[in-house]
Amino acid sequence: MRVQVLALGTRMPRWVQEAVAEYSARIPPPLRPMWQSLPLASRRPGGSVARWRAEEGRRLQAATPQGAEVIALDVRGRALGSEELAQRLEDWRERGQDLVFWIGGPDGLDPGLAPSWRWSLSPLTLAHPVVRVVLAEQWYRAWSIQAGLPYHRGEKE
Repeated sequence: MRVQVLALGTRMPRWVQEAVAEYSARIPPPLRPMWQSLPLASRRPGGSVARWRAEEGRRLQAATPQGAEVIALDVRGRALGSEELAQRLEDWRERGQDLVFWIGGPDGLDPGLAPSWRWSLSPLTLAHPVVRVVLAEQWYRAWSIQAGLPYHRGEKE
């Protein structure tokens, strides 16, 4: 099983890079995500958001390994709790399923993309650098739940 994050945008603030690196380093291979930044479309004056998103969508598709399950981070996607994400992680691990997460750019993802499913981290619109940090932390949290670590302190019964 391989986990890859394809994120549009190549110039992330240091705090984003450090947070993503910190959470990712806590997860052992093969579940440790490999992060790849893809360039945004050139946003020239008079350009079209639809064209920019389509170009970025082609970049995401080209970088996605054949046969991987693709999860698009999308505010319109399905919300998952941390425990449900942990259960999905276990299911993927049992199947040996390669995973790819797509993070869109400032204009979101091309609506023509067809991921396996769409996951909403929040009903709030999050800046794409923040999405990287939230994904890294939630992936670590899901792994820590599966590993039985005390990091996650969910609802107590």
